[in-house]
Order: sequence, then C-alpha cells, then structure tokens
Amino acid sequence: MTTRRALTTVSARPRLMAAAAALAVLCCAPGTRAQSALQGLTVIPVTMEMAPGEQARTLTIQNHTDRAATFQVRPFAWTQPAGVDQLDATDALLVSPPIGSLSPGASQVVRLVLRKPGGAHETTYRILLDEIPSQPAAGQVGFVLRLSIPIFVEPPGKIAPQLAWAVEMQGESAWLVARNEGSRRQVLRDMKLVAGGAPLTLEPNVSPYVLAGGVRRWRIRGPGPAPSADATLRLTAHADTGEIDQAVPVRRDRP
Repeated sequence: MTTRRALTTVSARPRLMAAAAALAVLCCAPGTRAQSALQGLTVIPVTMEMAPGEQARTLTIQNHTDRAATFQVRPFAWTQPAGVDQLDATDALLVSPPIGSLSPGASQVVRLVLRKPGGAHETTYRILLDEIPSQPAAGQVGFVLRLSIPIFVEPPGKIAPQLAWAVEMQGESAWLVARNEGSRRQVLRDMKLVAGGAPLTLEPNVSPYVLAGGVRRWRIRGPGPAPSADATLRLTAHADTGEIDQAVPVRRDRP
C-alpha cells in the first residue's frame, strides 16, 4: 500500500522529515505479500525480520516502467510512546545507497546495516521509500509516492507480547487501550468490543501493530452512550499469538 502527498522539496531537516514520515506509518499492514508496487516500482520484501545477531539485510527495487525512476530510502526508529506511532530519524540503521536512479527494466539492491545491537526486547524501525518524480512542468504539481516498510530486530532469548487492556474514559469520550508490557510486537485483526451484548464501533484504519513497550488506542464511537464506569466489556480479536477473548475493565479519567 502507498500514500500520496504533494512534493515540496527533496531534502529537508531530519525533524521535518520525521514529522512527514509519521503520515506514512500505516502504509504496510501485516500479511503474506512478498512485494508492493510504487507506480511501477516493485519492492521486495515489504516486511523484514532480523534474527538475533543478524546485522544486515537487503531489499530489491525493480523498475517495471518505460521511464527512468529516482528513489530515496530513509531509516527511522519506530516507537509508540503515548498511543501514537512516532518516527524519528536514526543512525542506528544505515541504508546504502540512500538515493538512486533506475533505468527502465533495471533493478537495485539496497543494503540495510544495523549499527547498534538490540536490547532486551524487540527493536523496531521503519524505512520510507519515496519515488521522486521528475521536475513537473509549469502549472503542474509533482507528487511523491511513498512506501513504509517495517523492520523488526529480535534480541537473543525468547520474546513474547503481553497486552494489558482497558477502556479509558475522558469526559464523554472513550478509548479502547492496549499496553504491550511484553518483549515482542502483537498484531491484531478483526477486533470486536461488546457491552451488554451490544457491539461498539471502534475507530477504523488504525495500525494493527502494538509494539513492545508501546501503546495503541482505538476511539469508541458507539452506537449508544459511552460505557459506564462500573461496566465490564468483552473483547474478541485475532492475534499473531492466537485468539483473544477476554473481559476489559472501564477506567475513568486516567491521568
């Protein structure tokens, strides 16, 4: 999957690049796809897992168009400190080459080198691959097509997710909140939240990843009134580690 945005400049300060990168964090949902296309550019793979002790991986970019294509690849550290995906420019992961051009029908191998070992839990990065258009003609707007690729670096030893669930109330608003107190990401699909037998609507298009040490929030949109403070809701979902079916307590005005 890709996102589009107007191209204003190719180069930018790292802080500004990180802010723009956050817009693309939902680009690649988990799945079994081996490739993704950027307006005729094919990228393989679209998700990477680096085993303990592994320091380098590669991805391949192929140009299937009849025109030359220019691309840029940038690495970011990926965290979820307060329920929002955050991307920060990093030198812990090197990309070579960071920018390149492809003739029609050509391919390029991009090497990713991990400079810093992971800690006690899974370390997560994202690389943003932008196709850079040629200079648009007068009166036209150029666009960048972007692919966001997650990279998971496993530490030595056994790791596993451990989610703590709650519904948090703030005034009349309510959120379903998952805190991952484990050492590995959890991936969630087909989530359903029920109050007294009535289904509640969760905010759509939220990234399914809950990173190790991270927080993920889904706004509850109804139907009906917000859950009461003494209610207990029921959550079901499909996760990487199996089926989830559990009670979820309601907490009001969490600081």
